[in-house]
Amino acid sequence: MRRGRPTKLFELIVILAVVFGIRAASRADALASLQGTVRSAAGIAIAGASVSVSCGSTTRSTTADSSGAFTITGLPEGSCTVTVTAAGFANAASKVAVSAKAVATVRLALAPRVPVVTKTDPRVVNKPEPARDMPRPMPREESKPMLRKRSPMTVSPSPMAPPPVAQIAGARQQPMVLDTPSNTEAYARIDDNPFFRTATAPLSTFSSDVDTASYSNLRRFLRDGKRPPKDAVRIEEMVNYFKYEYPQPAKGEPFSISTDIGPAPWNAKHQLVRIGLKAPSIDDAQVPARNLVFLLDVSGSMNAPNKLPLLKQAMGLLVETLRPQDTVSITVYAGASGIALPPTSGRDKDKIRQAIFALEAGGSTNGAAGIQLAYEVAERSLVKNGINRVILCTDGDFNVGPTSEGELTRLIEKERERGIFLTVLGFGMGNLKDSTMEKLANRGNGNYGYIDSIFEARKILVKEAGATLVTVAKDVKLQIEFNPAMVAGYRLIGYENRIMRHEDFNDDKKDAGDIGAGHAVTALYEIVPAGIDVPSAKVDDLKYGAKPASAAAASSGELMTVKVRYKAPTQAGATSKLLSRIVKGAPGELAKMSADFRWTAAIAGFGMMLRDSPHRSNLTWKQVENLAEGALGSDAEGYRKQALEMIRAAAKTPSTP
Repeated sequence: MRRGRPTKLFELIVILAVVFGIRAASRADALASLQGTVRSAAGIAIAGASVSVSCGSTTRSTTADSSGAFTITGLPEGSCTVTVTAAGFANAASKVAVSAKAVATVRLALAPRVPVVTKTDPRVVNKPEPARDMPRPMPREESKPMLRKRSPMTVSPSPMAPPPVAQIAGARQQPMVLDTPSNTEAYARIDDNPFFRTATAPLSTFSSDVDTASYSNLRRFLRDGKRPPKDAVRIEEMVNYFKYEYPQPAKGEPFSISTDIGPAPWNAKHQLVRIGLKAPSIDDAQVPARNLVFLLDVSGSMNAPNKLPLLKQAMGLLVETLRPQDTVSITVYAGASGIALPPTSGRDKDKIRQAIFALEAGGSTNGAAGIQLAYEVAERSLVKNGINRVILCTDGDFNVGPTSEGELTRLIEKERERGIFLTVLGFGMGNLKDSTMEKLANRGNGNYGYIDSIFEARKILVKEAGATLVTVAKDVKLQIEFNPAMVAGYRLIGYENRIMRHEDFNDDKKDAGDIGAGHAVTALYEIVPAGIDVPSAKVDDLKYGAKPASAAAASSGELMTVKVRYKAPTQAGATSKLLSRIVKGAPGELAKMSADFRWTAAIAGFGMMLRDSPHRSNLTWKQVENLAEGALGSDAEGYRKQALEMIRAAAKTPSTP
């Protein structure tokens, strides 16, 4: 009997373990899950929104994905509070009951914040101090709190106004006055390209453009429930925002050339020709050493959640991609300019993060002095046969400084000849100087992007870093010659500010756009077949210069010839090379065209509707929506689905006067 006691004791222990295990398992099973979406009041997904769920003493956090969706698990059953924050939007909170029996769902809509624009008082603005180095930022654990002083002239009109800002270390802050909700955004005028008659104007010449700022900027407008200004809509940038299945270039060539022809969805009598250039992608291991100089606007106008705080988050993403052979510098400008981080190896990530963390906004904007200093720093760390680039991050408000715009652009052009290119990234709303920023990027052989969320920052600075920073061909020009025997007339859709004189195509002294690794450039032509009236201003027939199409042209079946000139990116004064392709064939049925072709047509139609283009014929919002919905393709990253949401939102949004 005594021998049986240990056995019974063992059995009791096993039983207790099983019971407690079952209870523990049932407690684990009792944990609840929550799914939700974050959208703007206009119904557009807010990618990158921060989501926090508090259930008693338990708090879980996550980030909304590109479609605005999120999932949080491991929540105790009961009542929870969901809080959402996103740059440019007022915070939102909602109560929700969660249970282990079913996944709870919640939908949150965020209202846009009122843009706050900082203005300076001309009575108290001093002349900018000479550019000088700023003290190196102290390690985070040793840093002392900076004194925050509010100017006696500063007024905050609402609880949403940003707090008073601190001085920039090592630079004198310019006094500020009113922080007033207003809109001082500036856009260059754009007039839609007209139709040309092939008999009198058979050539079309323009510079390549890989900018995408217009698309993400108009997304911001529509997400806020507003129709963007017509001049903010650049159709080529909308089309080039998306990826297309163009073939990789042949070995030794900087890009491939693809063409296809289909009907124009907005005019049954017209045809649509798509021309695509595709640069080769580059492996991270093949990326040359990078000398990156960040020029950061820390003026008072940047003191908003979707400006400097978002910029600091964006830079944090890039820091993770740096390699030991890369060099990073940070220069800043407000009333004066300075160096926040001297040239630093990419291996010293902590030092770079500390410099980013120390940035604060305040003062007026002397952008010209900042650009001059940034180029000086870039020259000191110049990498031969490497990537040398100044990356300007700003809302574009260059409102103080003795340098004229002409002097500034000449400086940028001079530096590009030395191999130092300029990328411009825009942030924020209410103060965006889009026209200035696009012009600077164009002059600096760089690209212009607009960052409205942390997801867009990741797209530009991480996922597409090769295209953003690694140039594979510069001064890329396109010239199309149309066959008058086949084409009565044509018009280029978009690229209005990239049109070049025909003689500039063969002039290697004329600057044009660049193409980065993995970049794709898409151009769309609406063509009028021979025998159809061209919708353009009528002119008298030529008496002396008119020439009928040759018999060879008539029998060739050729619609057009596409010619592309480009230069190697690292050779100063290089001679351009020529690629040429002949376009033949009849248009296919729209329903049988590739999803990519139909998508570009839908986005072009989207842009024409936003611009109220005189060439949109009888196109309707419903037609654009249906065309886009049928051309989503695989859409692994959700960009096309988001664009479809934007189309639907735009259809419900009143036009901007």
